[in-house]
Amino acid sequence: MIGDLSRREMLVRSGVCLGASAVAGAAAAGAESGAAPGKPPFRYSLNTSTISGHKLSLAEQVEVAAKAGYQGIEPWLRDIQRYQDEGGSLAELGKRIADLGLEVENAIGFTRWAVDDEAERQAGLEQYRREMEMVAALGGTRIAAPPSGINKTAGVSLVAIAQRYRALLELGRRMGVAPQLEIWGSALTLGRASEAAFVAVAADHPDACVLLDAYQLYKGGSGFDGILAISGRAMHVFHMNDYPANPPREKVADADRVYPGDGVCPLDRVLRNLHAVGFHGALSLELFNRTYWQAQDALSVARTGLEKMRAVVEKAMAESGA
Repeated sequence: MIGDLSRREMLVRSGVCLGASAVAGAAAAGAESGAAPGKPPFRYSLNTSTISGHKLSLAEQVEVAAKAGYQGIEPWLRDIQRYQDEGGSLAELGKRIADLGLEVENAIGFTRWAVDDEAERQAGLEQYRREMEMVAALGGTRIAAPPSGINKTAGVSLVAIAQRYRALLELGRRMGVAPQLEIWGSALTLGRASEAAFVAVAADHPDACVLLDAYQLYKGGSGFDGILAISGRAMHVFHMNDYPANPPREKVADADRVYPGDGVCPLDRVLRNLHAVGFHGALSLELFNRTYWQAQDALSVARTGLEKMRAVVEKAMAESGA
């Protein structure tokens, strides 16, 4: 099924977009999955990294997200595991999340699913099975699949990664929790959107999807117009953030991320492109800014982030006539 595609791998690694023939067409996605008239174009979610410096419990993070006005939450698996280890009931917390009108949009973890070592990879799949059980207990249906374990290794075969991603997707289908292929801009493998697009297509699975991020697209040098070659049906969550002009791209780090609209990212173009391809999923605020943690309490950080996300979305949609 997945043959010798070394030339295509070379094109992807050089940053050449695979094009509409490789990823479902944007026009079709827009026609089939467009938002209903009068309905907001996106949902708003809080990735709990944004308030992680406040050292709240998972239950407290949920309360903050609800009070701030978000529609969804994106918890980290380490916090889910800690909550469970301390005797908390994930089923009861899942009910609380639903009662507050929140949706568990995704869960963030770092399991090594794509490494070359078979024994380590199998251990990673078993860990994913346990993590998917926890996510499902909370009412979630998605989990991140980042390049953990291959991010510092250049030249890992994208064909091999596609086979491994397909195995992860099959596990996810059995567990009812879909793994979203995530890029890290600093990664030597799966650092670019074009690589993720290749892997998602080569996996040849109906649940294949990608998890993109404004900062990571910039950090990895992907640019933002490649979004137009990816169907909105293959994206469920998009990580929202911004970044300053300095430090430069080669030196900018996660901790430098700022509120949407406070940096130099062309978020209006990003959002218009997402809307054009039929993405109507969750914009999830993902920051790691220590100055925010020091200057504001968790609820203030969450509220400020939501206000700024809404402002950039309103501006972008007004400019596009959506």
